Amino acid sequence: MVSVSGVILAAGAGTRFSDAEPKVWAHLAGRPLLWHVIDAFARSGDVDEFVVVVRAGDEHRLGGLPEVGVPLHAVRGGERRADSARAGLSRARGDYVLIHDGARPLVSPDLIQRVLEATRHHGAAVPVVPAADTARYAANGWLRGEAIARAGLVLIQTPQGFRRDILSRAYGAAEDQGIDFPDDAAAVLALGHPVAAVPGDPANLKITRPEDLTLGERLLATGS
Repeated sequence: MVSVSGVILAAGAGTRFSDAEPKVWAHLAGRPLLWHVIDAFARSGDVDEFVVVVRAGDEHRLGGLPEVGVPLHAVRGGERRADSARAGLSRARGDYVLIHDGARPLVSPDLIQRVLEATRHHGAAVPVVPAADTARYAANGWLRGEAIARAGLVLIQTPQGFRRDILSRAYGAAEDQGIDFPDDAAAVLALGHPVAAVPGDPANLKITRPEDLTLGERLLATGS
């Protein structure tokens, strides 16, 4: 019986990182980013299966990752993040799904458990961190006059957790309306279902550029 599915999005091109291949295969501390993600989810003890959404042609590479004792299924991703999330969701068999960016290798088992607990209670939950810096719009190299109020402003991380039936309805509605949402929570909110915000982790870094690997190495070394 599958209760919780971990859906790992690993099909993104990552053009800001490298034109050669998806950044999830870049090495951090001697192992691919994707391995660190899968290892953290396995250590949480709450995931019954992995659905890894990869670029076409990369399915065989999953066989080179160390075994973690949890079934792993490969699914081909789509052009957009939403396409890949839907592909992973269609293969997932859990009552609950945790959708995570494969480029966030420093996710902790504690954070995974925190999101899952809130998801089971509320049906939908995401980790957030307060926005610490002043935020303002810019255009064509110039700051715009209007400031963004920082009170209550948060940055959304992954994993994002949902009851599978809720997320399926949300993406079905988005497809019917032709809307491309930036993440899964946005689709669920548009459906009219509330999404709980749980404390995120500043160390849950998203690897976007090659220099982020240096920061990731430092965070791993300090255990942050």
